[in-house]
Amino acid sequence: MLKRVDIVGNPNLGVFILATDDLAIVPYNLLDEKVEIIKETLEVEAVKSSISGSSLIGSLAVANSNGLVVSPHVLDREIKQFEDLGLNVATVPGRYTALGNIVAANDNGAIVSPFLSEDAINIIEETLDVDVKATSMVGSDIIGSLIQVTNKGFLISSKAVQSEVRLAQEVFGVEGDIGTVGKGIPLVGACSIANSKGAIVAKDSTGPEMARVEEALGFLDDDF
Repeated sequence: MLKRVDIVGNPNLGVFILATDDLAIVPYNLLDEKVEIIKETLEVEAVKSSISGSSLIGSLAVANSNGLVVSPHVLDREIKQFEDLGLNVATVPGRYTALGNIVAANDNGAIVSPFLSEDAINIIEETLDVDVKATSMVGSDIIGSLIQVTNKGFLISSKAVQSEVRLAQEVFGVEGDIGTVGKGIPLVGACSIANSKGAIVAKDSTGPEMARVEEALGFLDDDF
């Protein structure tokens, strides 16, 4: 299912919300009606929480089916909540705490900012059980903000060149394409949430943008 909805009052859905194929972690203050939209569209359980006491969940954590990596400033009660949900949780050391902004991952691989330390990369590899490629893309290190990736496909910033698209295909093990959301916003990871079953994009996304999202994330064969 593919929807364009005003979830958080601005286009930055992926900054506030983290989604996998099984779970969505949303801020405590997100309206219940918005939570229901996420549950219905992504076909997941939704849990209200925070990370490091912040509502910027999508910026401060990265997850796939194997685990969850979070800012080292995560609170003990938050870790316990995630572990009680059956998640394998690990904190990543270093001063780069906005992991969701600098890491993009699915169940096959991850692309991360080259600023991350070797220790941080090793923890991400072990927790998410994927091989990690550290590199800049589109002249930037905010990899997680530039890419929306699932186990079916990926959408990468419209500024990406074909060699970067091919690299993403190799790392993530799925096909994908370039695009924008929200009337030309290239930060597609920051302005959407998605899993293998659905996606929600910024409300102002145009018809052509929606069509590109649908194709890039592998939904064209799905029965909507």
